[in-house]
Amino acid sequence: MEITITKRTQLKPKPDENNLVFGTEFTDHMFIMDYTEGKGWHDAKIVPYGPIELSPAAMVLHYAQEVFEGMKAYKTPEGDIQFFRPMENFARMNRSNARMCIPQIDEEFVFDALKQLVALDQDWVPHAPGTSLYIRPFVFATDPFIGVRTSLHYKFIIILSPVGAYYATGLQPARMHVEDIYSRTVVGGTGEAKCGGNYAGGLAAQEKAHDEGFEQILWLDGAERKYIEEVGTSNIFFKVDGKFITPELHGTILPGITRKSVIELLRSWGEEVIERRITIDEFVDMYHKGQIEEVFGTGTAAVVSPIGGLEYQGEDMSFNNGEIGEYTQKIYDTLFGMQTGTVEDDLGWIVKL
Repeated sequence: MEITITKRTQLKPKPDENNLVFGTEFTDHMFIMDYTEGKGWHDAKIVPYGPIELSPAAMVLHYAQEVFEGMKAYKTPEGDIQFFRPMENFARMNRSNARMCIPQIDEEFVFDALKQLVALDQDWVPHAPGTSLYIRPFVFATDPFIGVRTSLHYKFIIILSPVGAYYATGLQPARMHVEDIYSRTVVGGTGEAKCGGNYAGGLAAQEKAHDEGFEQILWLDGAERKYIEEVGTSNIFFKVDGKFITPELHGTILPGITRKSVIELLRSWGEEVIERRITIDEFVDMYHKGQIEEVFGTGTAAVVSPIGGLEYQGEDMSFNNGEIGEYTQKIYDTLFGMQTGTVEDDLGWIVKL
């Protein structure tokens, strides 16, 4: 399948990259291809960024059959553009597609399409400290049909957005609230798929936490409300007595690319990383015994998010005096350094444009 390219006749003005707000500005072009049952994916094209035409009866609007991904491109000090483990994202997207009954994509083909799109809009890749080009691939059902079944037609789109830091306050430890009323997902649900419904279902808990002065929420399992799962926008790690613990993947937790990278990075440093189920009561007990040394989240948008405090059932717990931990800082510096070309990539994770 060839990719046709239609360039914008008049380019948009670029935003001030020293004052980028996450997810508000979009580049000049986007990639689109369509799927038709019996024909497969077709009509791949790069076109000017703009609105898409969609029937009010499109199935995605009524039954939420869609998935998305989040990844980034970075500019090095030498001006090169590079990606961080991009094929991991497209492989995860296909796993999400399988869960949501969406046709598989050709991972190599869509990565080639992404490279062409980024090359066309390369002037949008910011180079100011802490900035990057956020990449959002997504696919959704387009059949104009009111009825519960899998769609026969889909659109796959990639859009690009120059971004600064995900959190406006930068790499500052956040306070979190342990959510023990609402649940994100259950075993057998869609927790391991990156689909919009997972995030929409978490908005009520997120709003409640914000109203109470917390930046984020920590989810417990949906069945028993006792096992720690993940943060609202990231996976979570605990440094306990010199070892790192993170909840194991068992179908309810998003298998984060940054999570996987942190585990592999720590092990390459000779550190012990344990993937296992951990209850909130066990965590509180370890806190009271002085065993919790650092807590941090991991995700594409923020890379690493230090967590300085956690509230559970009226008790406020503070970690590392509310400051960013030594390993949290080291992990961030190493990963972001690899991504931006200031730290050597010894693990083969970087792909050049």
